[in-house]
Amino acid sequence: MLDDQDWSAASDVAAHFVSQWGSQEPGGSVIGFDRSGIRFAHAGGVESLSTLTPFTSKSVVRYASVTKHVFCAMVLENSHLISLDDPLGQHIAELQPPLRDVTVGQALDMSGGLPDVRECLSLLGLSVYTETKPGPLLDYLSRMTRLNFPAGSEVSYSNTGYRLVEAALERKGLRFDDFVQKHIAEPLAIFLKAPDVWNDPVTGLVPGYWKAEQGWQLSSAGLHISASGSLAGSGEALVHWLQSLLKGEHGFSGLLQRMSSERPLADGRMSEYGLGLRWSHLGSRRFVGHGGSHPGYKTYFLLDPEKGTGFVVVSNREDTNGFKIALESMAALTGLSLPKPSNSLPDGLYVTETGPWWLEIKGSTCTFIDADDTLYEDENGWVSSRSASSPMQLRLEGDALVGEAGHAPRRFLPVGQHEVPAALSGCWRSPEGAEFVVADGALSMGIGPVRHAMPLTALGNGRFLFTLIDGPWTKRVCLNMLDQDRVELVSSRARMIEYRRST
Repeated sequence: MLDDQDWSAASDVAAHFVSQWGSQEPGGSVIGFDRSGIRFAHAGGVESLSTLTPFTSKSVVRYASVTKHVFCAMVLENSHLISLDDPLGQHIAELQPPLRDVTVGQALDMSGGLPDVRECLSLLGLSVYTETKPGPLLDYLSRMTRLNFPAGSEVSYSNTGYRLVEAALERKGLRFDDFVQKHIAEPLAIFLKAPDVWNDPVTGLVPGYWKAEQGWQLSSAGLHISASGSLAGSGEALVHWLQSLLKGEHGFSGLLQRMSSERPLADGRMSEYGLGLRWSHLGSRRFVGHGGSHPGYKTYFLLDPEKGTGFVVVSNREDTNGFKIALESMAALTGLSLPKPSNSLPDGLYVTETGPWWLEIKGSTCTFIDADDTLYEDENGWVSSRSASSPMQLRLEGDALVGEAGHAPRRFLPVGQHEVPAALSGCWRSPEGAEFVVADGALSMGIGPVRHAMPLTALGNGRFLFTLIDGPWTKRVCLNMLDQDRVELVSSRARMIEYRRST
């Protein structure tokens, strides 16, 4: 018994969050556990709006990116075949530079600068519902000649590294689901499954939901999922796996430490995003975990390796903030104070002097290239995102915001009043065959009944924002003029999609 752990307080916090999921709504489960077993399991809402079956800790959901550390376990298990220091091109010969020169470790620790495939497809006008297969996707990646940033220089979230490393292992005859069944599901006597595509049947899988203006909608997705987020299972199954990591059982001794170790950037600084795991802070202590998000599903887990405790959050609703639930539960368990959100930066839209780097401040929320994070009070007038996967540190100097975003130095200035110039008007075409038209201050993309016009907001110096709505996702995209006849579309995870003026 750990006498400094207040499980009653943690249970109350988790129960409060769960109570907000009504009996006529999608739901989820929050589980608290230690090395010896489950301390509590709260559930609310339903598995299905068709059957209204109550959600439980045994309900099967998509783990989404919580899959990542499990795949990294597979990579480390096969270090005799693929090393973290190997360049990707050593295993996937058709990749072009600079993608081929990104190492396996950089591909997995979010420092590789690899463009996220799903974000790239959005910038080409393909919906989240468009079906794609692994072969053509790999062919598409093999045509790329730009990274989001030089490998090792920044940290920014992308799923593509996992897709590429999985493809490399498959060429050696190793499949992710085979690893999951042999090394985890069978030894632990739990159900886990890693389907290849969204429509593959998974035993017991509950539907996911997202909230539209007209009410809850069934989720779906067309992208080949890959080992960046393919795993499915229940909250309890995830707990059993995490317990085995905490205890180092079933051949996984030391694995949690290896996957959670900080990773070096090119300049020698260390990143708190490891191999599918990221560190979070409460007071002077660190806790390790990861989240997952698919359309209609949200998952999170947070572990205290020192005390051997943890929390798992699974849900079949898009609006769940699993990180908040897990962090507040851990704070209640340990008696540590939650970080204080900061409202010290002036609200408004900001942009760097050149380039597509923009951010918006609204209260304690910072949106950087359309990735949202909460800003918290830090020392000496700084505010910080306290996020290993989207690190941000800023302070106010005059009317500018200065600091780092993704570990890269940035200086943001307030956006003034600007017009969309007539010179931007015309038809623009991508080498991949996608097109858009700029006319009357708006960007139009799509064909026939799915064609839509999106008003442009000028940021100055050849940068323009527009809002793209794709099913459950709303994205703000920056159009950045590279020269008179060449532009790029930039989102958080894809910063290199180019279009040229069509003649």
